[in-house]
Amino acid sequence: MLGIKRLGLLAALVLVGLAPAAAAQAAAQPSTQDTQYLQAVHQVNLFEITAGNLAQQKGQNQQVKDLGKMFVTDHTQLDQTVQSTAQQLNVQLPADPTADQQKVLDRLNNLSGAEFDKAWVTAQLAGHVQAIQATQTEISQGSEQSVIQLAQDALPILQAHYDELVALAQTLGVPVPQTSASGTPSPGGTGTESPAPGGTESPAPGGTGTEEPAPGTTETPAPGQS
Repeated sequence: MLGIKRLGLLAALVLVGLAPAAAAQAAAQPSTQDTQYLQAVHQVNLFEITAGNLAQQKGQNQQVKDLGKMFVTDHTQLDQTVQSTAQQLNVQLPADPTADQQKVLDRLNNLSGAEFDKAWVTAQLAGHVQAIQATQTEISQGSEQSVIQLAQDALPILQAHYDELVALAQTLGVPVPQTSASGTPSPGGTGTESPAPGGTESPAPGGTGTEEPAPGTTETPAPGQS
């Protein structure tokens, strides 16, 4: 009888020992903001890798080809960190870009020459502005340190891409969104004809740009409306 009692006590102690571990695991679950950012930035990476490959294959302008190659390299490396972080936090990542991102890719696939170059730069400008805004939102509103760190590491890469795109857009005569990529307002009207990555079906985490219209929205035509 004494042995049975001891076994019962041991079992109880084991259960008590497991309870804090289970509670700690539950507490480690990422917030909705962190989860949405990981999923959104992963889809941005999928889009950018595919779009970058298209730029190298179909681009007429050498700078478009070069930027496409850079984007493939940078977003592939970034996505390795995204996937590793998501795995650690048990966050399920989408297998494909968003429906809006796929529409942009399909449209680019049907273009060639100078027309492709301009459409590609237009889509990239809009997509990088949204990606930058989503990343800034994660940095300010995220709660999981590993995801916040990922966003902090990604931000300068995305901003460098945006700066390169602005310079190329000016060379090609492509309209540039009338807002700084480091600002919070969304560029007015971007994505109406060529929806930007993370568009209406998968809004950027934090919802930036949906509630507050960007300055000059009515006066400034969206990129791609030439």
